[in-house]
Amino acid sequence: MSIDLSEPLPAERSDTARVGGSAGAPVPAPSDRLLILEPGRAERNYWSDLWHYRELFAVLAWRDVAVRYKQTVIGIAWAVVRPLLTMIVFTIIFGRLAKLPSDGGVPYPVLVFAGMLPWFLFSSILSEASNSLVGNANLISKVYFPRLIVPASAGVVALVDVLINLVILFAIMAWYGFAPNWQIVFLPAFMVLAVLASLGPALFITALNVKYRDFRYIIPFLVQFGLYVSPVGFSSAVVPEAWRFWYSLNPVVGVIDGFRWCLLGGESQLYLPGFLVSLGVVAVFLWFGIHYFRRTERTFADLI
Repeated sequence: MSIDLSEPLPAERSDTARVGGSAGAPVPAPSDRLLILEPGRAERNYWSDLWHYRELFAVLAWRDVAVRYKQTVIGIAWAVVRPLLTMIVFTIIFGRLAKLPSDGGVPYPVLVFAGMLPWFLFSSILSEASNSLVGNANLISKVYFPRLIVPASAGVVALVDVLINLVILFAIMAWYGFAPNWQIVFLPAFMVLAVLASLGPALFITALNVKYRDFRYIIPFLVQFGLYVSPVGFSSAVVPEAWRFWYSLNPVVGVIDGFRWCLLGGESQLYLPGFLVSLGVVAVFLWFGIHYFRRTERTFADLI
């Protein structure tokens, strides 16, 4: 059913409105307003609605960034201290005690920090997005908009953290006298790949967290477990050749290897078969995450 509000109702044919018995200013006919009530219209126009609600995305993203860095004790320092401490611990454990080799002549701290950038981007988006719908319960239960905007906007904070950490990495590379090569021009593409790799699992877990609230306790365990099974503190080249292809089924492996290839140049080679496998896994997780999120999205307002 379609209702065109550009045509006034019979009782509203007058061009003027009277308030309190006195003539008011002329009220123009709302010719630019069109209300359409049609079954399935929201489904068909879902992706175009994402673009129409882009201002809401910007507002939610800016709010999350402001909450993260304003009125905090250490503010931006938290985004710097955490990766630095992790780099020091991994360098001591894997580089000094386990004596795992680095890639070519790359200093081990640089190797670790270059691997931590995509991992922190992946884990931060996963953590921030998982509780985003529950945290915006009042908005979701009262206003219609594509719910996909909420977890997507929550990941912007992680992008800001990564940009800060990227500056720290360049400072560490300058300290060791190590300069990136021409491959660094592909770094934005791999940052996009890291975001896509995290969005699939994030959307799936976000939808589950609406119905099963105890999932918020499982996420920190998954993030901690993934940190040690992913090549963050070591190079993926140390994995035996017979297992390296299967190891690449972890989608983060291809993302981390891509980051190191961009930042460390020819010192860190990209294992192409494993990288293609990681791309395939990222695509499958992304499709499944979006599919499950969209299938359960209409129940969020009732469950939340």
